[in-house]
Amino acid sequence: MKQIVTIIVAALVLAACGDKEQQLKERAAELCKYIPDHGLREESKAFMTTDFYAVLDTMFNHLPEHEAMDHEWLYYFVTGNGGTIADYDVVGVQLKDDAHAVATIKVRQKWEDGSFDENSDIEEHQLSMEKVDGQWLISDFDDHKKDCIRHIAINRKEQALRHAMCDYLVTEIGAHYRQGQLCIPTLLIVAEEESGDETRVWCDSWVYWYDVAGDTLKTVSGGNHAGCMTIRQQDGKPVVTSFEQTEDGAGNEASAKRIFGKHYEVFQNMNSNQEVREAARKEQLQWYIRQQGLNIRFYQDYGWPAVSL
Repeated sequence: MKQIVTIIVAALVLAACGDKEQQLKERAAELCKYIPDHGLREESKAFMTTDFYAVLDTMFNHLPEHEAMDHEWLYYFVTGNGGTIADYDVVGVQLKDDAHAVATIKVRQKWEDGSFDENSDIEEHQLSMEKVDGQWLISDFDDHKKDCIRHIAINRKEQALRHAMCDYLVTEIGAHYRQGQLCIPTLLIVAEEESGDETRVWCDSWVYWYDVAGDTLKTVSGGNHAGCMTIRQQDGKPVVTSFEQTEDGAGNEASAKRIFGKHYEVFQNMNSNQEVREAARKEQLQWYIRQQGLNIRFYQDYGWPAVSL
């Protein structure tokens, strides 16, 4: 009789484990719907742990748009691209402890009409899950949360550096121009070198003053200021302590070669390419407008057509 009871208990335990795994697989399949694609949906918040959602919210909504192209951080997640959508198949779930599990997911891209591309590879990904207040939520994806956090830290450091440089351009350089309502620099970074608490940044910067006319920024004045800024940490914040600029007129090329040194060719390619300059100007104006909450749709230089933002 004792042996029969033992067998029954063992069978019940196995059945319970099977039910648990099936429930976790079903929940993982549901959570797959909220893996980020090209944007983070508001309703995703209810299906992710608070810290994971906060990290993704920063990545998707609070970093400059060019980050996606420059760093390809979207590759951290399963994405549909070029008219395809991700098709998920949860092949297994491993329970780490009572509150943590990892689901193995096989993903294949399919066309929007439901058919599969014969050349589409099947990829395997790991979906981390955490039980919070009785609900299983996404807590990580392919163990990339730490990569995102590291990327955010680098970005914030870079943005603090750029803010210090732009602040210097507005207050120290912009003060010598005919002023309008807004001074918004365009900053192109050529190279950076960091040593202790000092950073040297070679840049091709442009200072612009604008007046606001309806939904358009009208250029009042502007000019180019290229050279090398020295930035030091003061009270925990980066501050520009000096700016060695290229000379105007006949001495421009010689001074640029001296200041930029090994970075001169990169600077020259950047400075001589109007398309690159205007693309950077447009992108940085868009960022400024979003940050300030302005209702601006165009910018316009005197004598030229308005450019859509």
